[in-house]
Formats: sequence, C-alpha cells, structure tokens
Amino acid sequence: MSGSASPHDGKHFVIQKGKAQCNQGDLFPQFKVTSHQKHYWNNEEGQADYLAVTEDDLQFNPQGPSFGKCKLKPSAGGYLPCAYSPAGKWQKTYEKVKILGKSCVTEISELMCSTGGKITIMEHGQTAAMSKQNIKNADPQEQHHINPFLDFKEFQKETEDHEADAY
Repeated sequence: MSGSASPHDGKHFVIQKGKAQCNQGDLFPQFKVTSHQKHYWNNEEGQADYLAVTEDDLQFNPQGPSFGKCKLKPSAGGYLPCAYSPAGKWQKTYEKVKILGKSCVTEISELMCSTGGKITIMEHGQTAAMSKQNIKNADPQEQHHINPFLDFKEFQKETEDHEADAY
C-alpha cells in the first residue's frame, strides 16, 4: 500500500438533501448549502438537492431549532429547543477535494456546537445502488446482520442466474 490511504476512502460526499444528527437533539435536518452554487455530486441536471456540502456550510433546513429539543437544556416540561451555535467549521473534512477553496464534507465529518452537542452525518443523501459486482463480492454473513430477512445467498444466486439469462 502506498501510504496514501485516507479515513475518507470509500466514504460518500455529503449533499444538500442528506441529513445531519446531533448527539443531544431529536430531529434530523437537511443541509443548506450556502458556500457555493457550483458543484453537484452525481447529478448532471444541477439540482439543488445534490449540491456538495463544504466545511463552510453551517446552516440547516429547517432553520432553528434545527435539531429539535436539546438534552443539554433541561426544563420543567422536558427540554428546551435546540439553540444551534456552530463552534467553527466542519472538522474531519476531505482536504483533497475542494470547491472554491473549501474542503468537502464526507460521512465521517463532524461539527461541534458551542452548546455542547456533536453534529455528525446521519445520511449522506446519495442513493446507495448495489452493482452486480457488489452483490457477487458481498459477504452473505455480513449481509445477514444488516438485513436478517433477506436470504442473501439466494439473492446472489438469483442475480447470477439473471446474468446467465442476459447473455
């Protein structure tokens, strides 16, 4: 291995229609890209949903209280609404990919809130499509843990049968 491995390898870039979560909140807002209107991941039509989220995109949709009720703000009736206040920019961004000089956010990026919460990526927003190669190479045991209701070995066999029919 060439030593150029990055913790971002194999991770997806986050797009505007992805969702964030705060470890102190109970709602999961979508991202609001304000840092550029230039780069879209996997979308030739340039739909706003696919805008790349960068380290400077610190807003969410819906606007506050974006993350619902904050566990760090107890009150007599439960918890007070989120008073989201980003402490700086997104951390653990992918520095090798920049848009207008700003690093891109991936699934492992995180953002601290000065109230005390840690915001992470709940959904990157890009659809995960399994290719035939992914299915062939997947570990049935591992797939069983992800989806115990699917007989993955049978699914692999069916996929191979369909491939045979296709030629």
